[in-house]
Amino acid sequence: MASFEETIMKKVGVLTGGGDCPGLNSVIRAVVRYADKEGYKVVGVKNGWKGMIENDTIDMDINSVSGILPKGGTILGTSRTNPYKKEGQVEKVKANFKKMGLEALIAIGGEDTLGVASKLCKEGLNVVGAPKTIDNDLSGTDVTFGFDTAINIATEAIDRLHTTAESHHRAMVVEVMGRHAGWIATEAGLAGGADVILIPELPIDIEEVCELLKKRHARGKSFSIIVVAEGAKFKEGKLVKQEEKLDAFGHIRLGGIGHRLGEEIEKRAKIETRVTVLGHLQRGGTPTAFDRVLGTRFGIKAMELVLNKDYGKMAALDGNKVTAVPLEDAVSKLKTVDMELYNIAKIFFG
Repeated sequence: MASFEETIMKKVGVLTGGGDCPGLNSVIRAVVRYADKEGYKVVGVKNGWKGMIENDTIDMDINSVSGILPKGGTILGTSRTNPYKKEGQVEKVKANFKKMGLEALIAIGGEDTLGVASKLCKEGLNVVGAPKTIDNDLSGTDVTFGFDTAINIATEAIDRLHTTAESHHRAMVVEVMGRHAGWIATEAGLAGGADVILIPELPIDIEEVCELLKKRHARGKSFSIIVVAEGAKFKEGKLVKQEEKLDAFGHIRLGGIGHRLGEEIEKRAKIETRVTVLGHLQRGGTPTAFDRVLGTRFGIKAMELVLNKDYGKMAALDGNKVTAVPLEDAVSKLKTVDMELYNIAKIFFG
């Protein structure tokens, strides 16, 4: 039989969905610590929306989040489950929300996870969000946590490739993440001194790329660094993908543009080329100080929204101020690369 204290304590759920990224644990930690101060019990939902469908939870307290701030990934686990994909799963989410005794649910994720959160809120569930994606492509916030760590990892990789490219007089193609938006490619490429940066927002003109590299080599530079986002594609070409199968949110698995690009450079520009695909390295490991602080601020804001019963909102960064925006607006469109920034990068091409 439940104790009197358990009966009167309010409960808030927290889940992490979609791709993992550094900084998730800082949000979880902030939610739990702030909730504890306000007399709330926290229910950790395992593996994103899958946990809400299966009623798979753990009770959380301040001891359960001790020491997780510098840890990458998410202690709650994650999945790409979409309850709107299969009949009856949304009803299970709603039923389990009641069964868990939740006053509200905090969903931490990107466009897919928060897209589900937005729909559920419209259908009567008390949900708030915190924005997460290394791609930095979520509208409504200037920056998402996880992005800073990803560009630092990518920049370090580019720095390391400079020395081997110069030693062997090669062109080095670096493929980074970025399905629809080239934020990682643009900022890491600019920071790492890339000679060409290719992003999903602009189709690749392979003749122009090869011309830039040949001119660079003609003036005595015997090596080049080319950074390409995984979602970039050639003019009149299709996305390069690993398989045709779609995930629960209708996404294909991308990968391979770096190798295609390397082949074309060798064939057309006659420059020996090697390819490095950074892949999941960008999502793993210890978060930067910036992402730890931003994740903490987002977690506090999300819990603040719960306390104020201001549901249907997402924590967001506006300048240096953490504010709140409607979930519906945050997932309505993707935030693509600022062309002013990309044009700055273009000054250094070749």
